[in-house]
Amino acid sequence: MSKPESSVTVAANFLRTIIQEDLATGKHSQVITRFPPEPNGYLHIGHAKSICLNFGMAKEFGGQCHLRFDDTNPEKEEQEYIDAIKDDIHWLGFDWDGPVRFASDYFEQLYEWAIHLIETGKAFVCDLTPEQGREYRGSLTEPGKNSPFRERSVEENLDLFKRMRAGEFAEGERSLRAKIDMASPNMNMRDPVLYRIRHAEHHQTGDKWCIYPSYDFTHGQSDAIELITHSMCTLEFEDHRPLYEWFLEHLPVPAKPRQYEFARLNLNYTITSKRKLKQLVDEGHVFSWDDPRMSTISGFRRRGYTPASIRNFCDMIGVNRAGGVVDMSMLEFCIREDLDANASRAMCVLKPLKVVITNYPEDQTEQLELAKHPKTEMGTRILPFSREIYIDASDYEENPPKGYRRLMPGTEVRLRGSYVIRADEAIKDAEGNVVELRCSYDPDTLGKNPEGRKVKGVIHWVPAAESVECEVRLYDRLFKAANPDKNEQGENVSFLENVNPESLVVLKGCRAEPSLAQAQVGEGFQFEREGYFCVDSVDSTPENLVFNRTVTLRDSWGQ
Repeated sequence: MSKPESSVTVAANFLRTIIQEDLATGKHSQVITRFPPEPNGYLHIGHAKSICLNFGMAKEFGGQCHLRFDDTNPEKEEQEYIDAIKDDIHWLGFDWDGPVRFASDYFEQLYEWAIHLIETGKAFVCDLTPEQGREYRGSLTEPGKNSPFRERSVEENLDLFKRMRAGEFAEGERSLRAKIDMASPNMNMRDPVLYRIRHAEHHQTGDKWCIYPSYDFTHGQSDAIELITHSMCTLEFEDHRPLYEWFLEHLPVPAKPRQYEFARLNLNYTITSKRKLKQLVDEGHVFSWDDPRMSTISGFRRRGYTPASIRNFCDMIGVNRAGGVVDMSMLEFCIREDLDANASRAMCVLKPLKVVITNYPEDQTEQLELAKHPKTEMGTRILPFSREIYIDASDYEENPPKGYRRLMPGTEVRLRGSYVIRADEAIKDAEGNVVELRCSYDPDTLGKNPEGRKVKGVIHWVPAAESVECEVRLYDRLFKAANPDKNEQGENVSFLENVNPESLVVLKGCRAEPSLAQAQVGEGFQFEREGYFCVDSVDSTPENLVFNRTVTLRDSWGQ
């Protein structure tokens, strides 16, 4: 099956130019990048940009990309997150070189390098409490003050640090700090903490350690150990680069990688904070990390987004240092484009209204053959047609608005891939609601319009007897505001105030065409006239089909 090329234009990537120059000048002979998530939550769409960048650049230049978990905080890290992150990377279409790496693999080396800093007078054990440490640190307008423990002797520092490792002290009682400059305008250089005491079991090292290195002390040295050539991270780490380089300069590391920063992905109508995403889960605003309304990669996967569409989206927005907010409609465009080309068509009636075709033989059933895709060769599916069918309740109006092109009393429409029918009579219940239509069909209109015949509308349908009952979940944007942290007046509010109460509408008793009974978990379809949908990967079973709406057929926001 041939697939049309994407119309997505690949935007500029300044890091590509840097890598090209480094290879051309001989600065590096091989590109080695890394994707270094902290395993304290599920990955979100912002991480997808970093994954595509790090793995994509390595692949483009014939290099390597490592997967390394920067696991320095055992109290917030879980194996569940590690497994989910690996699944997300594979789903996006990438694989790492060599084994999965962990910063905890280097804890012994990091400890030895901390000893080196103590021995060279560049680190000291501090007895200030965390609260006192913040007080001594100063502010953006005032310099900090030296710790009263800054001038301890090398021998005393070595003794105390080794006793910290041995577990002699309580949490928060002591820390190891670098000795840099408490008057530095860069707050990160004001004698930062290298090690904290944490009596917590680690998911990789168990109870071997009761002191854990800081992220800043771990990250650059892990890059050096792995001989990373291009350490690419988002702009919030720009102020950390001087500290990154200070460690590399004062330690006997095997390499000195260079850190490069790019603008993070800010997508409107979403949040990309793991802390806030976790709050949504913990407080029950969503069902789980992979809830299809979440901006997590696993949530997008469950909703029916495709790896290609996310990769195309990342190509479209490019890599720069300018930042800004990307419109959600750009991502949805990429989703629609990929699914339009690759998703097979099917029919599903969301609000069934029974139709009896009075002049169709009661004992007759035709097996109609419909194409799975109008432009791409995907084969066909069989749709039984008989006397009783379902159409959507919205496709019949007794008093229609102007421009209505569906069934009205005495008018005709074409059933998709089938016959022209005319509405003859509406059966109503005691409250006056239409519960059944009596229609007649023209047997000479199967797949054609007789000369001179004008039929304004085409509607979808399913057979009454053979259709499959299913549940359809209509997912929409989780937040009703473009910036979830602001109200309509532009004032700061809790993002929870902007949760969209209509982000999920569940429709039960829907009717799907028979071919959908064989739909596989995660398989995507275009439900004609309704949108793009996929089989839910968690709740759907052969006995209880559940379809998630991936995206509508067209952008309806802001209209």
